[in-house]
Amino acid sequence: MEQQQLIDGITDHFNHQVPFHQLIGIEVIDVSAAHTLIRAPMKPELIGNTFQQILHGGVTATLLDIAGGLAAMSGTINKLSAIGIDEVVKRLQKISTIDMRVDYLMPGRGDYFEAEAHVIRHGNRVAVTRMALKNESGNEIALGTATYSVS
Repeated sequence: MEQQQLIDGITDHFNHQVPFHQLIGIEVIDVSAAHTLIRAPMKPELIGNTFQQILHGGVTATLLDIAGGLAAMSGTINKLSAIGIDEVVKRLQKISTIDMRVDYLMPGRGDYFEAEAHVIRHGNRVAVTRMALKNESGNEIALGTATYSVS
């Protein structure tokens, strides 16, 4: 199994096997060593403020966390040649969020939202990612930084 097969498997799993992702409507658009991108539509079930009809802050944080986690996974897969396939698969199954900061910049209005992330640093034990959530017009809704356990 090579890097692209692992990425394709993770993409398929995130798109079709995680019930929570399906509930929100998350679609993985791109996963590479340098970048991840996910998309989710606005739907009535995701509204947090019914007066303003805006995206729930928890959904905003969730989208950022999923994009950041995918970036951490991608970074782990990118280390495949250094640590071996068996070790990569074990690590992928245990990746978890240690800490995450979200800066909410503006109300979550839009027809759909895209969260993108990239790895700032990927070590043997932790990965640090930066994330951004934008609507279809490119307006930044929120920014995030997260640390993931990857050991």
